[in-house]
Amino acid sequence: MTETLIGLIENSIRQNWDRKAFTDFNGESLQYKDLARKIAKIHLLFEASGLCPGDKIALCGRNSGNWCVAFLATLTYGAVIVPILHEFKPDNVHHIVNHSEAKLLLVGDQVWENLNENRMPDLLGIICVKDFTLVICRSESLSHARKNLNSIFGQRFPMTFHQEHIGYTPESSPEELAVINYTSGTTGFSKGVMLPYRSLLSNVRFCNRTIGLIPGDNIVSMLPMGHVFGLVYDFLYGVCYGAHLYFLTRMPSPKIIITTVAEIHPRVISCVPLVIEKMFKKEILPKIDNKLGKLLLNIPIISDKVRERACMESLKLFGGNIKEVIIGGAPFNAEMEAFVRSIGFPYSIAYGMTECGPIICHSPWYETAYMSCGKVADGMEVKVDSHDPARVPGELLCRGDNTMLGYYKNPEATAQIFDSEGLLHTGDMAIINSHGDVYIKGRCKNMLLSSSGQNIYPEEIESRLNNMPYINESLIIMCNDKLVALVHPDFAESMRDGLNDKELAQRIDTIRLDLNKELPPYSQITKVWLQNEEFEKTAKKSIKRYLYQNMNI
Repeated sequence: MTETLIGLIENSIRQNWDRKAFTDFNGESLQYKDLARKIAKIHLLFEASGLCPGDKIALCGRNSGNWCVAFLATLTYGAVIVPILHEFKPDNVHHIVNHSEAKLLLVGDQVWENLNENRMPDLLGIICVKDFTLVICRSESLSHARKNLNSIFGQRFPMTFHQEHIGYTPESSPEELAVINYTSGTTGFSKGVMLPYRSLLSNVRFCNRTIGLIPGDNIVSMLPMGHVFGLVYDFLYGVCYGAHLYFLTRMPSPKIIITTVAEIHPRVISCVPLVIEKMFKKEILPKIDNKLGKLLLNIPIISDKVRERACMESLKLFGGNIKEVIIGGAPFNAEMEAFVRSIGFPYSIAYGMTECGPIICHSPWYETAYMSCGKVADGMEVKVDSHDPARVPGELLCRGDNTMLGYYKNPEATAQIFDSEGLLHTGDMAIINSHGDVYIKGRCKNMLLSSSGQNIYPEEIESRLNNMPYINESLIIMCNDKLVALVHPDFAESMRDGLNDKELAQRIDTIRLDLNKELPPYSQITKVWLQNEEFEKTAKKSIKRYLYQNMNI
């Protein structure tokens, strides 16, 4: 019998019945049997609403055990789930609910405070994820079912609910639509990515082959599950193979992460580079050697003793039981990666996009080449649109089991991203070496062209700048045919060193001059412009470049 995603979920719930499934850190825990019962109750509410398989149900809230319950209840009912990032502005949430034609909205209480039900007139009801109460109801049968849910459940399952009562209907076809995931994007526009069961199943199975959790292993979920990276790598993969997921229920600052992992001892963590970089810079390097932390890795030779201590401290910091830290969503700082690699810390780089649900490339940490995002995932075909793919960057094109069906109600955008051969244009520039290692150079649309015709990849310069003292983050833009660095300084570090604003600006300009000595003539930074505020970012913590590209400096 062909394996299905719904089948994996059902079998995992049965086989891990008495194991813990989800825990809100310092909050409620749910065992797999609790998950099954909650799903059964929510199915009763869906029935009362008159929902049919294929109908859309929107879900917007912070990561939590009940968020997972709502998601799985929708999928196992045969409906299409529309996860919405809780960080989206209310207008965008209203638009997505209406555009997706959702019939129900399950919403976190913090998100609900800012929404307006009158802007979503076609909803049958709005259900609070925190306790599954109805906050808005436009259906008498749904209202009746919610008020009498326990008695209806008791009538349906009079002798208590057991494993044998689970009977989810598997997807009818691998091409059946499962999820519409609206991209956060860096261009200011949200598009609904239609992911079929084929894509989700392929990604989940790939995770299992490359990561290899066993039932009962702990996962700390830091990435928002409204985004497909966290949705698949943490949640769907974890629940399909009997893992125990912990949710931070708040922003994953280094301090919160340290407190959490020390208690949980996770086997796997998936995160964006910014989290790893902050933890090493702020928590590990200064403890090992103050000078090393001060110079932020700009030391050519590090003793074996320092490396050994750094590895021990980093493994301890991540809970002492870590099997792998998977980094994705944005480029990893090159110097930071070199250091993390040199001490033997088990990290890997995952590369993909929402349109591939998400994985295109990923290898286990012990097979990941420096500065690469691993090799092409099973079931995916990749090519670089270049006359010399191993040396000359070209756009990365892909097709295979992971790719989406298209953009929801947007055939024009679908036609733009897929070519006549069915290849999906990722918009990323890359090279692939003879060993099959893929190296992402930057976004096609971010590439800058010098006056001499040279291609400049701003991400490469930014990676080096971000590793310098007094610099938190940077953005390279072209202004009057010259490269300008927008820099958000590390004000905390400058204050510790007693620098005033003028002295800080002078230090950073000296950094610019020093870096220029290592850059080719066409990549010289002519000016630094200091930004008092952090750059505005997407949920993946990618800078929204379009907001800064036309600045006149």
